Amino acid sequence: MPAKKVMVQLEQGTGFKTLCTSGKHTIVIDQPAASGGTDAGPTPLDYQLFALGGCLAAIGRIMAMQRRLPVRGFQVTVEGDINTDALLGKSSPDRVGFKSITAKVRVDGDLSDEEKQKLIHEIDSRCPISENLKNPTPVSILPA
Repeated sequence: MPAKKVMVQLEQGTGFKTLCTSGKHTIVIDQPAASGGTDAGPTPLDYQLFALGGCLAAIGRIMAMQRRLPVRGFQVTVEGDINTDALLGKSSPDRVGFKSITAKVRVDGDLSDEEKQKLIHEIDSRCPISENLKNPTPVSILPA
């Protein structure tokens, strides 16, 4: 089974602004000013939703290229419901993570509605981010 190790590195100073690097790419994670951040970038929760939407679009493009499908593009909207009480240290019966996440995928292409539905279902089945969100993945948080 081929394996690829994916690694990112993050560095945060005294505030919430966090510089995240992957190879030669850098992104910023922050919190809104109203939450004590500088609003220099999306929150970690936003990035989780970005990751799902980006993966669905990328897998869709891979499949369209592999199958030579008449697809011009994909539009993905992802939203999630989360109760922030627990992450802020308040008592809450809810889990800390998203209670639910919904991704709506629009296929811009010359396919029937049935073909688009089938394609979206297959995209989901091949998306590692979707799979990781739907199924428990062992996570270890260790001192460096």
